Amino acid sequence: MEPVILIDADACPVKDECYKVAARHDLKIFLVANRLLHAPRHEKIERVLVPQGPDVADDWIAERANPLSIVVTADIPLAARCVKAGAFVLAPNGKLFDEASIGMALAMRNLMEDLRSSGETTGGPKGFSPRDRSAFLSALERSIQQARRRSRT
Repeated sequence: MEPVILIDADACPVKDECYKVAARHDLKIFLVANRLLHAPRHEKIERVLVPQGPDVADDWIAERANPLSIVVTADIPLAARCVKAGAFVLAPNGKLFDEASIGMALAMRNLMEDLRSSGETTGGPKGFSPRDRSAFLSALERSIQQARRRSRT
């Protein structure tokens, strides 16, 4: 069984990078969104259109995540679900979510959400930079290599 890439695609800034790397490694991509997205026509790129609704795309991805999956998402709760399933989980900035880091990421997300709901101005996430794109490409390459090693055992 080959690794696959599952992309939480609605607001993903690194879809093009995923297409290129997946093509180089001949991997299948599932582009999951609740609206039709433009994607290259390729037999290894499957657009998955899920119904509107909270967490529908997340549920689709989490139900299919496994130790040979590489999940690309900035959604921390989705990342936690996929880490639990044994998947490689990457944020678009190249940060790898794993058993060691996901607890702190969830705690920070919940803290910031609580602060915002109490009226605190917290600012938004920092802008996406070329350095983030480069870090993502490196992390994606490492994750593919590790997933391939897993698939052989």
